[in-house]
Amino acid sequence: MTDTHSGSCLCGNVWFQVRGQLRGVIACHCNQCRKQSGHYFAATNCPDDLLTVEGLDHLRWYQSSQSAKRGFCGTCGSALFWKDTSAASTSILTGAFDKPTGLRMERHIFCEFKGDYYEISDGLPQEL
Repeated sequence: MTDTHSGSCLCGNVWFQVRGQLRGVIACHCNQCRKQSGHYFAATNCPDDLLTVEGLDHLRWYQSSQSAKRGFCGTCGSALFWKDTSAASTSILTGAFDKPTGLRMERHIFCEFKGDYYEISDGLPQEL
């Protein structure tokens, strides 16, 4: 998919735009994603040079591990980004995008950590 995709946090203080192709959606069931979101993360990814973020004075980053940080709105708390600190790309939570996205779920990762209250039954690949 090409074009321009935009989105924002719940209150609109942080908004972003991606120019160009987005990766398919990956659902992450790891403990950190579950704790931050209350469920699992569903995110796409793009090269940093294609991502523009506005409202940086409201954007907060939490260093969640030695190699990754998580971006969220400091006003409304919306989770927006996941960033491998050594990569030149950023993962963006797909729920933050304005519709239509044209995105499709691609696979599930860290499935051994999924919550015990749901099953993954969509037939997509599952990685432990």
